[in-house]
Amino acid sequence: MRLGSIAIGCDDMKCIEIDLECRSDIDLTKAGVYRYADSPYFAITLMGISVDGGEVQQYDFTAGDTVPEDILRALIDETVIKRAHNVNFERICLSRYLRDYYPHIFRSYSINEDTVGDYLSPRGWHCTMIHCRTLALPSTLADAGAALKLEQQKMPEGKALIKYFCIPYAEEDGVPQFHAPSDAPDKWETFKTYNRQDVVAELAIDERLSRYPVPDAVWEEFYLDQEINDRGIAVDTALADAALRIDAQAKTTLSAEMSRLTGVENPNSVYQLLNWLEQQGYPSDSLSKKEVAALIKTAKEPVRTVLELRQQLSKSSVKKYTAMKAAVCSDGRVRGMFSFYGASRTGRQSSKIVQLQTLPQSHIPDLAVARDTVKYGSYEDAEMLYGNVPDLLSQLIRTAFVPRPGFKFVVADFSAIECRVLAWLAGEQWVLDTFANNGDIYCATASRMFHCKVEKHGENAELRQKGKQATLSCGYGGGVGALISMGALESGMKEEELKPLVDAWRAANPNIVRLWRNLEKAAITAVSQGTVQETHGLLFSYTGGMLFITLPSGRRLAYAQPKIGCSKFGGKCITYMGLNTAKKWDRLETFSGKIAENVTQAIARDLLFYSMQTLCCCFMVATVHDEIIIEADKRMSVDAVCEQMSRVPSWAKGLILKADGYECDFYQKN
Repeated sequence: MRLGSIAIGCDDMKCIEIDLECRSDIDLTKAGVYRYADSPYFAITLMGISVDGGEVQQYDFTAGDTVPEDILRALIDETVIKRAHNVNFERICLSRYLRDYYPHIFRSYSINEDTVGDYLSPRGWHCTMIHCRTLALPSTLADAGAALKLEQQKMPEGKALIKYFCIPYAEEDGVPQFHAPSDAPDKWETFKTYNRQDVVAELAIDERLSRYPVPDAVWEEFYLDQEINDRGIAVDTALADAALRIDAQAKTTLSAEMSRLTGVENPNSVYQLLNWLEQQGYPSDSLSKKEVAALIKTAKEPVRTVLELRQQLSKSSVKKYTAMKAAVCSDGRVRGMFSFYGASRTGRQSSKIVQLQTLPQSHIPDLAVARDTVKYGSYEDAEMLYGNVPDLLSQLIRTAFVPRPGFKFVVADFSAIECRVLAWLAGEQWVLDTFANNGDIYCATASRMFHCKVEKHGENAELRQKGKQATLSCGYGGGVGALISMGALESGMKEEELKPLVDAWRAANPNIVRLWRNLEKAAITAVSQGTVQETHGLLFSYTGGMLFITLPSGRRLAYAQPKIGCSKFGGKCITYMGLNTAKKWDRLETFSGKIAENVTQAIARDLLFYSMQTLCCCFMVATVHDEIIIEADKRMSVDAVCEQMSRVPSWAKGLILKADGYECDFYQKN
């Protein structure tokens, strides 16, 4: 009897652990799972499942195995928990599978006017990767297993086997060619073992983390995140194509001009150009943006022109057009650009594929005209009207995202959300009063720092910039170094005035300074004494090798394996296990200002999700930092959206929120 004939009653199932192996001609890492599964050459090859923690069953689709209908129906049953590691992959791939082979079983969600119709509802799906992230553990199955020191872990052979069976090795007449199991039977058997072992490893992670379950409220946020990913956002592919074509022309033209001026064979070679600069009397160790900008200030011709050409050629933002093209699905929408709990310490979303969080700003007066110039014109037209073509293309990237015909974008975001939350946490009443009276926080800060009246376009207006620099740099314990990294010197400040500026800001915000100390003290006491500490509406507790900070929303931040260490300044500090800058599991150190930053950004994140949930009837297509983008009916009011975002949840009484918004025919930044 084949495995596919094993039947289990759906009514008896509570949870199914799933792991899939699939193949496609689309690069999953670059295009994401939605485009990956959208390919006509996509196929599921292996499916490993465990029902209610039982023995792993496996279905080899290459051998003709079929999945029992009870199992298939459980996939659409929201009362049956479906669990996987990175569940978005399994859910989207199984959506395609059910649509193709079991259309009588497949069922989507939302209304017909929505663009999520190709996908199974995310409700009822739980993700062990998200579970790991809520505890600030590594995201990948292998790294999570290693960090947890599990006996059952992911097999290291998997990467090579995926490359062999799941990625085309050649193309014939435009058709990608994949290795079949018969090409390497031994490898295929190992691959099947790998698939089963992934299920076992997922079960082991779930068991280990079961003492710290993901709250239902967080799963509700996850389902909303998945809905936004499923909906996607439309791309003006004609604009993207034109931008890439003009960019190629620009690079050819600019490179030729650099070769003419320098005589260098390859002007894109850093080594060759550095040698040429040295010969011209402008030695430099690098061609970084900062270094090139500094050299331009003193350079004479032709060096100045060459460096300016170098600046244009170094524009890399146009790569995002390529990313859009790679990820766009057959209906013209890019999906899957957001990672839930991508910032695992705070729970904020991160972006992927096109990386919306790092889009360049636009400073072009008439974006619509600029778009049309690129979309319907030539490189010569763009150069004649705008001069720096690479910079033009970079500034137009946002505008490649468009609403469906007959719709518009409503864009709304919180005003100074972190500054408001930090002051609310600390009880810095003058800051809250400034926001309550719609005052300019930078003017108010400067006034308090320098003990004089500061007006944006009036009395002592020059001090506002210092108030702004201090506000943006010093809120989380930052000092002179933070001011410098935020561009204080580039803005015209002198180094000798930075320390007095820090001191003045701290004197003006004594409650925020007190907040830093109290948060650190509570964390150290909780870990060293094993007691629950409360301060500023936050609960610090140490249990089961984890330091938890319970936020006003009820959500918890986690620090794994905390210890009391010695800071570089000689005092006590908290160390914990986390991912270092090289993405390796390592012992890290935190401090008072960093804890304040974590809880402030986490609360800001909770406020954003609260607003998103109150607006869940809208077609949200993206979130960028503290901004929500809605694909809206032409009749939707921007003011109504902003009013909704300005409402505070019951757990944030006294917090003053404000949202600003606008509408547009393509994505832009006002």
